Amino acid sequence: MTTTFSDPFRRLTERHAAWGAQQLEAFTEFMPAGPWTADLDRRLYRQAGLELRVSVLGSFDTTEGSWLWGWANPGFGGTPVVGAADEIRRLGEAHGIPEFRDDLVDLSSFEDPRFAVETLAFGAMGALGAAGYLGVQASPEGRLYMVPDDPQVPRAVPDGITLPRVLLTGAGLLAGSSPRAVVAGYFDHHGLSQRQEADRVSADLPGGSTADVLFDDAGRIASVEMRNGSR
Repeated sequence: MTTTFSDPFRRLTERHAAWGAQQLEAFTEFMPAGPWTADLDRRLYRQAGLELRVSVLGSFDTTEGSWLWGWANPGFGGTPVVGAADEIRRLGEAHGIPEFRDDLVDLSSFEDPRFAVETLAFGAMGALGAAGYLGVQASPEGRLYMVPDDPQVPRAVPDGITLPRVLLTGAGLLAGSSPRAVVAGYFDHHGLSQRQEADRVSADLPGGSTADVLFDDAGRIASVEMRNGSR
């Protein structure tokens, strides 16, 4: 039985880890607390007066510890509401990612299946470039996961003040990930010019400052230094 995520899943997800964590924080702050309802035929999700257009990723059976992608669910398959799940399947087939390609993903043998399903949904969010994801209790044994597809949701932007925390958080999210890939993926996502050297990655941020991300001999992030102007 599988007890860890596959290497292709980890390689893809690590590149989205830092910006994804920052974006998920922004999305959480944007969403109001309160009860929710959903009209999936109309792709609408409502929470405490806020209405968002959404797409279904999949569902998690908390009793069995299994994840079912939306495109494989008889109640959703072939409908517009599973557009995001359909795109994930195409990515899984193209890049050999079994977690994205297989209709049912067994997470029951993971040390913490409920944490594993959040990692899976986070990985899908990153692969899609989505502005966040939602996980809600839809039944006593089932959780439903969705991604917003709505311009109302704010997008996080690079910020020199929070950048050290953002990169360190991203580097620590996924066991076995490459901190250098996490950093490069963050800068690539934001379209920032970057320079790779043996011990560092440097990037020019909006506003004219430059970030130098230094790595130790073990490949871990040693420091994130900000300076004015390019090197």
